[in-house]
Amino acid sequence: MDGMKIGIIGGSGLDDPKLLKDYKEIEVETPFGKPSSFITCGKIDEVDVFILARHGKKHDIPPSQVNYRANIYALRQLGCKHIIATSAVGSLREEIQRGDLVVLDDFIDFTRHRKTTFFEKFDFGPRHVSVVKPFSDVLREKIIESCRELDFKHHPTGTVITIEGPRFSSVAESKVFRSWNADVINMSIAPEAILAREAEVHYAAIAMATDYDCWKQDEEPVTWEQIVKIMEENSDKVKKVIMRTISKFSDESKFKERAEIIKSKIRTIPNWPKPGIMFRDITTLLKDAEGLKKVAEIFEERYRNKKIDVVAGIESRGFIVGSILAEKLNVGFVPLRKPGKLPAETISQSYVKEYGPDTIEIHKDAIKPGQKVLLTDDLIATGDTALAACGLIEKLGGEVVECAFIVDLPELKGKEKLNKPVFAILEFEGE
Repeated sequence: MDGMKIGIIGGSGLDDPKLLKDYKEIEVETPFGKPSSFITCGKIDEVDVFILARHGKKHDIPPSQVNYRANIYALRQLGCKHIIATSAVGSLREEIQRGDLVVLDDFIDFTRHRKTTFFEKFDFGPRHVSVVKPFSDVLREKIIESCRELDFKHHPTGTVITIEGPRFSSVAESKVFRSWNADVINMSIAPEAILAREAEVHYAAIAMATDYDCWKQDEEPVTWEQIVKIMEENSDKVKKVIMRTISKFSDESKFKERAEIIKSKIRTIPNWPKPGIMFRDITTLLKDAEGLKKVAEIFEERYRNKKIDVVAGIESRGFIVGSILAEKLNVGFVPLRKPGKLPAETISQSYVKEYGPDTIEIHKDAIKPGQKVLLTDDLIATGDTALAACGLIEKLGGEVVECAFIVDLPELKGKEKLNKPVFAILEFEGE
């Protein structure tokens, strides 16, 4: 698994031996003292997972007394380059309701007494870390996708204000925090996010709204009992999101292994169809049972949980990939062809590609208005053919969900020209 290690901070309940393979607890010492708890470690879907209870295993450490530096340092010392944090938060917005998940993207640090830097001395020169993006986009995207796939109500962005605690806000404070554009409030996230940036760790936080702090006049002010009740009722959601997110890292690693095998089965023909062109010939891949099977597996895994109504393939190799995928997804297949090849009434789109002018056609009755279409082809170069194909699909009222290719030639910037979601199994750059 390429040594992938993920840290989890918070009371997620993932240290259940039934969930973790090779479960054990380890004690870690750091230059900043001991972390909040023993670290529970094991495997989830072949990924090494290290779980740390922020407030101790018995929740006996107040927010202001948590050793945030030791916690982050310990996980980084164990090799975790990604940390997922969980936290109960109070909602400062009407639309963020109890039980909703919020994938945070910014913070306001309103703490006063926390140790929030590893750099208390500039022994090796000034160190000023940027927190323009305090939460990792890489992790956030995976968490958001997991929430979407699980059909959990979530908010893909949110600013958290972290207060000192352990007391809750006054009404006046709560109203001020709302005026500062904070969306949720808690007592722990900001110090962790800052320290994770200093430690060069990808950090993201899944926040669960448990209350409305005290700004909402038609709601009871927050109490600890209320927070515990909502967390107990909804903690399984957070657990499922974390497990699915971790599985995405596992899938990513497996994907890279398969992509390398697929790439090895594609031959390059120099100077074809004209001098200076390095032609990537997938016929060697198509005739290879193992390689073709891995292509089908990767595409099926990516699209089986997406709402696809029909697969459209571009002549001619897009027919091969698209037909296989349509069968796997149990949907129909639509061909986009060169002029004069389709027998019924068509619409067409002309364009200029790297070898000269060309035209592509589709049957007028091929796509129904509102259908979600997956466009496929073997390779994206300049993107002109795919762009014309997308235009035809949209003229018929279809929605292009994504454009899927086996190969991308990034130097030709076809993906940028398409301005659509694009997925390619592998890239060929230069030679």
